[in-house]
Amino acid sequence: MGSNIKLKDINKRISLMAEKEFTGRKIVFGDGNVNSKIVLIGEAPGANEEKEGRPFVGKAGKNLTEFMESIKIDRSELYITNVVKIRPYRISPKTGRAINRAPDNNEKALFTPFLYEEIEAVNPEIVVTLGNVPLQAVLNDKLVSIGEYHGKLINFMGRNIFPLYHPAAVIYNRALKEIYTNDLKELREYVKRMGVDINE
Repeated sequence: MGSNIKLKDINKRISLMAEKEFTGRKIVFGDGNVNSKIVLIGEAPGANEEKEGRPFVGKAGKNLTEFMESIKIDRSELYITNVVKIRPYRISPKTGRAINRAPDNNEKALFTPFLYEEIEAVNPEIVVTLGNVPLQAVLNDKLVSIGEYHGKLINFMGRNIFPLYHPAAVIYNRALKEIYTNDLKELREYVKRMGVDINE
């Protein structure tokens, strides 16, 4: 069974689960090249992603695209997804509007098994986790921290995992930009060593 067919089946089952557990909420499925050698995983969609129905289309998405282009990897070459496929939010007491929040344990527990299936279906050479939530989900360890593992290749259960800070972290903490740039250079080197075709 091809990646596309497997992913359609996974997405159908995600829809059924979300319909039951999160009635009326918009699902943001993984997107991109289903035959990619690189999978990027974020934590959850935000307001822009929910509106457009694609992962990483807001400010963080713009950052991500620029970061990938800085190491000569085009977004069209990637498969991008999130651990949680619905937007986690709370209502601001000040404005009465929905604002983003981190996914809770229930949301992560319900969506993470599908993430594992998604990774298997695409079967990449390298999985790039963006921030704590995807790193913890992929390694199945709530105690690991991006601060400890960023920029280092981890082999976990036969998969190459490369943790990066979430692109939004650089928006809120400009001091991370140099660290992020160095981590991206490391990622490019690993990708080249694995023989994954990237633009020169």
